[in-house]
Amino acid sequence: MLGFPCNQFANQEPGTDAEILEFATSNYGVTFPMFHKIEVNGDGAAALYQWLKAEQPGAGETSDITWNFEKFLVDGDGNVVERFPPTTTPEQVAEVIAARR
Repeated sequence: MLGFPCNQFANQEPGTDAEILEFATSNYGVTFPMFHKIEVNGDGAAALYQWLKAEQPGAGETSDITWNFEKFLVDGDGNVVERFPPTTTPEQVAEVIAARR
Protein backbone atom coordinates (compact mmCIF):
# COMPACT_ATOMS: atom_id res chain seq x y z
CA MET A 1 0.00 0.00 0.00
CA LEU A 2 1.31 3.43 -0.97
CA GLY A 3 -0.41 6.75 -0.23
CA PHE A 4 -0.42 9.76 -2.53
CA PRO A 5 -2.18 12.71 -0.86
CA CYS A 6 -4.25 14.93 -3.13
CA ASN A 7 -6.12 18.13 -2.36
CA GLN A 8 -8.40 17.97 -5.42
CA PHE A 9 -11.37 16.59 -3.46
CA ALA A 10 -13.17 19.24 -1.39
CA ASN A 11 -9.80 20.57 -0.17
CA GLN A 12 -9.48 17.69 2.31
CA GLU A 13 -5.67 17.73 2.32
CA PRO A 14 -4.59 21.38 2.29
CA GLY A 15 -1.58 20.96 4.57
CA THR A 16 2.07 20.28 3.96
CA ASP A 17 3.33 16.76 3.37
CA ALA A 18 4.45 16.59 7.03
CA GLU A 19 1.05 17.78 8.29
CA ILE A 20 -0.78 15.27 6.12
CA LEU A 21 1.46 12.44 7.34
CA GLU A 22 0.92 13.43 10.97
CA PHE A 23 -2.85 13.57 10.47
CA ALA A 24 -2.99 10.20 8.69
CA THR A 25 -0.76 8.56 11.27
CA SER A 26 -2.43 9.92 14.39
CA ASN A 27 -6.05 9.68 13.18
CA TYR A 28 -6.01 6.56 11.03
CA GLY A 29 -2.95 4.61 12.17
CA VAL A 30 -1.41 4.76 8.70
CA THR A 31 1.80 2.74 8.55
CA PHE A 32 2.31 2.56 4.77
CA PRO A 33 4.55 5.01 2.88
CA MET A 34 3.03 8.43 2.20
CA PHE A 35 4.42 10.36 -0.73
CA HIS A 36 4.46 14.02 -1.76
CA LYS A 37 1.05 15.60 -2.38
CA ILE A 38 0.14 15.37 -6.08
CA GLU A 39 -2.70 16.03 -8.48
CA VAL A 40 -4.49 12.99 -9.87
CA ASN A 41 -6.89 14.61 -12.37
CA GLY A 42 -6.67 17.31 -14.98
CA ASP A 43 -3.75 18.79 -16.88
CA GLY A 44 -1.52 18.68 -13.79
CA ALA A 45 -2.11 14.99 -13.03
CA ALA A 46 1.05 13.18 -11.99
CA ALA A 47 2.48 10.86 -14.64
CA LEU A 48 1.85 7.89 -12.33
CA TYR A 49 -1.88 8.63 -12.24
CA GLN A 50 -2.06 9.31 -15.95
CA TRP A 51 -0.64 5.82 -16.47
CA LEU A 52 -2.83 4.13 -13.83
CA LYS A 53 -5.99 5.66 -15.31
CA ALA A 54 -4.97 4.73 -18.86
CA GLU A 55 -4.42 1.11 -17.80
CA GLN A 56 -7.63 0.88 -15.72
CA PRO A 57 -10.01 3.64 -16.86
CA GLY A 58 -12.87 2.61 -14.58
CA ALA A 59 -16.55 2.25 -15.33
CA GLY A 60 -17.63 5.90 -15.46
CA GLU A 61 -17.89 8.35 -18.32
CA THR A 62 -14.34 9.53 -17.59
CA SER A 63 -11.25 7.86 -16.19
CA ASP A 64 -10.90 10.59 -13.54
CA ILE A 65 -10.33 9.62 -9.94
CA THR A 66 -13.69 10.14 -8.24
CA TRP A 67 -12.64 10.71 -4.63
CA ASN A 68 -9.80 10.21 -2.17
CA PHE A 69 -8.93 6.60 -1.34
CA GLU A 70 -9.52 5.24 -4.84
CA LYS A 71 -7.13 2.30 -5.19
CA PHE A 72 -5.20 0.50 -7.91
CA LEU A 73 -3.70 -2.98 -7.69
CA VAL A 74 -0.38 -3.40 -9.52
CA ASP A 75 1.11 -6.88 -9.79
CA GLY A 76 4.75 -7.85 -9.35
CA ASP A 77 5.38 -7.40 -13.08
CA GLY A 78 4.10 -3.82 -13.05
CA ASN A 79 0.71 -4.54 -14.64
CA VAL A 80 -2.26 -2.54 -13.36
CA VAL A 81 -4.69 -5.39 -12.78
CA GLU A 82 -7.60 -3.80 -10.95
CA ARG A 83 -9.10 -0.48 -9.89
CA PHE A 84 -11.17 -0.15 -6.73
CA PRO A 85 -13.66 2.55 -5.74
CA PRO A 86 -12.94 4.74 -2.70
CA THR A 87 -15.28 2.70 -0.49
CA THR A 88 -13.19 -0.46 -0.91
CA THR A 89 -11.29 -1.19 2.29
CA PRO A 90 -7.65 -2.30 2.39
CA GLU A 91 -8.91 -5.59 3.82
CA GLN A 92 -11.07 -6.12 0.73
CA VAL A 93 -8.07 -5.43 -1.51
CA ALA A 94 -6.07 -7.96 0.53
CA GLU A 95 -8.76 -10.56 -0.19
CA VAL A 96 -8.42 -9.92 -3.93
CA ILE A 97 -4.64 -10.24 -3.66
CA ALA A 98 -4.97 -13.51 -1.75
CA ALA A 99 -7.40 -14.89 -4.37
CA ARG A 100 -4.92 -14.10 -7.17
CA ARG A 101 -2.17 -16.27 -5.65
